[in-house]
Amino acid sequence: MEMFRFGNSEYLWGLLLIPLLTLFFAWSRIARRRALKKFGRREMLEQLMPFSSRTRPVVKFIVLMLALAFIVTGLARPQFGSKLKTVKREGVELIIALDVSNSMMAEDIQPNRLERAKRAISRLIDRLEDDKIGLIVFAGDAYTQLPITADYNSAKLFLNSVNTQIVPKQGTAIGAAIDLAHRSFTPGDKANKAIIVITDGENHEDDAIASAKAALEDGIIVHTIGMGLPSGSPIPVLRNGQTDYMKDRDGNVVITKLNEQMLEQISAAGSGIYIRANNAQVGLNTLFDEINKMEKQEMESRTYSEYDDQFQFFFAIGLFLLLLEFVILERKNKYLKNIHLFKVKEQR
Repeated sequence: MEMFRFGNSEYLWGLLLIPLLTLFFAWSRIARRRALKKFGRREMLEQLMPFSSRTRPVVKFIVLMLALAFIVTGLARPQFGSKLKTVKREGVELIIALDVSNSMMAEDIQPNRLERAKRAISRLIDRLEDDKIGLIVFAGDAYTQLPITADYNSAKLFLNSVNTQIVPKQGTAIGAAIDLAHRSFTPGDKANKAIIVITDGENHEDDAIASAKAALEDGIIVHTIGMGLPSGSPIPVLRNGQTDYMKDRDGNVVITKLNEQMLEQISAAGSGIYIRANNAQVGLNTLFDEINKMEKQEMESRTYSEYDDQFQFFFAIGLFLLLLEFVILERKNKYLKNIHLFKVKEQR
C-alpha cells in the first residue's frame, strides 16, 4: 500500500480561493445579466451581438479554477512513499550513566568535568551507526534522560540540556544509576549490551559493586570512566554573581578527588574496563574500540522509506489548463459559429 502525504500542507489553504472566486464570478454574471436586461429583450440582444457566448466564459472560469487547484496542490508538495517495512540492523545497545552531581563542576579537567564528558559523549554518538544508545543522569538518585533509541539527533539534543540542576537530589548514587540502566535496555532484544558510567567515583549512597555484578549476570558489561584527577580540585559555585568555592560546615573549601579504586572495582565486577580521563582525552574513543569488539547481534527497526515528490505532475497539468484557458475565447469564432456539434436537428 502506497503512503501519501503533503510536504508543505500549509499551502492547501490556498484552495479556499476557489469557492471565494466562484461566488464572485457568479455574482458578476448575475449583475451582467441584470444590466443587459435594461437594454432590451434577450432575443434582440442576441441579434445585436451574434458572436457573444453565454457558456464560454463559464467554461473558461471552470478551466481556470482547475488550473488553480492543481498549482496550489503542487505547491503543497504531494509525496508518495512505500509501505512500512522492517529493516534488519546489526549493532549493540549502550546506556551512558552520566554523573551530574556538583562535584562534576570541578575544573581539574578543562573546562570542567561535566562539560568535558558531554563533549566526549557527543563525539561518541557521531561514531555510532547501527547501535542504540540511551542516557541516564544521576546524583543522589538516577533518572532517565533519554530512553534507548537509534535516533542520534535526539540523543544529542537531550545531551545538550544536561546540567547539575536537572536532578532534585544531590549526592552520587552510582549503584542506582547502574540498576536503572540495567532495567532500561530493550526487553527481549538479543543485542549485546553495555553500560558506561562516567563519574568522579565519589559514591556515598549505595553498593555500586553489587549492582555491577547483578548487571553482569544478565550479560550486561559495565565500563567506567573516571572524570577528574587524584589530586582533586575545589568545586566552583556562584554567590551573588561572583565565583566562589563550595565549603563545608567548618568553612573549609571542599576538595573533590577522583576515586579510582572505587571505579576500578565497579568495572572489574561488571567485566568491563576502567579508563581515567585527563586534559588530553576522556577515553571514550578507547572504550568505543572495546565496544566494537563485542559481537554485533541482529536487531529490527521499523521505518518508512523516503517519500518522493510528485509536485511536477500537478504543475504540468496546471500549466496545461492555464494554456487551455488562454486559447478559449469568450466570443464565438465567426467562422465556426454555425457549427453545432451537439445540437439535434428538429424533425418535421
